[in-house]
Amino acid sequence: MAADPEAPLAPGLYLVATPIGNLGDITLRALDVLKRVDRIACEDTRQTQKLLNHFEIATPTVSCHLHNERQRAAELVDALKSGGRIALVSDAGMPGISDPGGWLAAQAIAAGVTVIPIPGANAALSALVASGLPAGEFLFFGFLPEKAGARLSRLEALAAETSSSEAARTLIFYEAPHRIMGTLKDLEAVWGPHLRVVVARELTKIHEEFLRGTVAEVQQEMVGRNRIRGEITLLVEALPQTVSETSAISAGAAPEKIAVRIARLQAETGVDEKEALKRLAREMGQSKSELYRELQRERARLKSSPRPAAKNL
Repeated sequence: MAADPEAPLAPGLYLVATPIGNLGDITLRALDVLKRVDRIACEDTRQTQKLLNHFEIATPTVSCHLHNERQRAAELVDALKSGGRIALVSDAGMPGISDPGGWLAAQAIAAGVTVIPIPGANAALSALVASGLPAGEFLFFGFLPEKAGARLSRLEALAAETSSSEAARTLIFYEAPHRIMGTLKDLEAVWGPHLRVVVARELTKIHEEFLRGTVAEVQQEMVGRNRIRGEITLLVEALPQTVSETSAISAGAAPEKIAVRIARLQAETGVDEKEALKRLAREMGQSKSELYRELQRERARLKSSPRPAAKNL
């Protein structure tokens, strides 16, 4: 039911979602709360003021951002404990989702303050439902590490973790325009060129765009652009390791052992085992680390399997 505009707003901390681009995505409930709270804690008061001016809201604001949230939380929680009504907003989307707000919410809960979510726009979920990728199971990771080496290691770890899943999962990341090409290259290195990805750019804005296809196709589309702009949500279809094996079995062929394929690659190309493992991982669309673990499991099974008894001739 809609809130009674004549009734006083209940005390508590209101986590208010704001538009991620299109101002029309603000909810009626969010506008009502922003008008009636005592003050609004903002990631950037200047950014929020644009929204408030547009909707003619005169509620006082105070900053609560990445660098002062812990100090500001003590002041805000004291006001809340005294029966205050405070709204928390980020620059766009839901507070606490790759934005400040989580610490303040946790401190308010610990102090016995009521915390009320006011739902609204969110880039990750908006991108997911329009991506065409599986939405039954998905994992949100926010931003990947900025440094290339750390980013690649993180993706390799994720590939190893998700490969044991029984169903396809969609991995969701936020990414900066100047890093997206490097991230796509890393995805191809870890999962292979046939990995399905979606780059969702400038969601809800005039230049909203979805690039859907394999990671190789999306890279080819983006590499010819003079400049990549806008906020980006990156989605990755992480298939279970067993999918490719199941396909092979259904076609009437048992999956070939990793050790055999590596040995053949070494014989054909003259590379060492490490390089052969790397090439095979790319070919199979799996992470090198997971493929290495499978190789070790094969060797362990071979060692533990009973040897046939010798026959007397």
